[in-house]
Amino acid sequence: QVQLVESGGGLVQAGGSLRLSCAASGRTVSSSAMAWFRQVPGKEREFVAAISSNTDYADSVKGRFTISRDNAKNTVYLQMNSLRPEDTAEYYCAARTGWLLRPRSPGDYNYWGQGTQVTVSS
Repeated sequence: QVQLVESGGGLVQAGGSLRLSCAASGRTVSSSAMAWFRQVPGKEREFVAAISSNTDYADSVKGRFTISRDNAKNTVYLQMNSLRPEDTAEYYCAARTGWLLRPRSPGDYNYWGQGTQVTVSS
């Protein structure tokens, strides 16, 4: 059983930066992957970034967002720079404990945080 808690969301002006954190607790394995997704009303939950032995980014955020992991703190971060109004969404942290090559679909993940709202003003 894995528990995920996101933090760091809020309101930021376009062009600004924000860092999200996802603290994980419970049982984990070395092959686990963690990811960030985002969702806006009326749209499907969208892959943002993932980290396991490699990192993976959606084209829409590549070069602007960075996913990283602090193993000592069992925490994953999403550094978001050059934010745009279209980045506004509810951001969710996700995890899976089994190996899968480059998981990008919500169904690939077994555990989810409660979400944190990111709003980028123009």
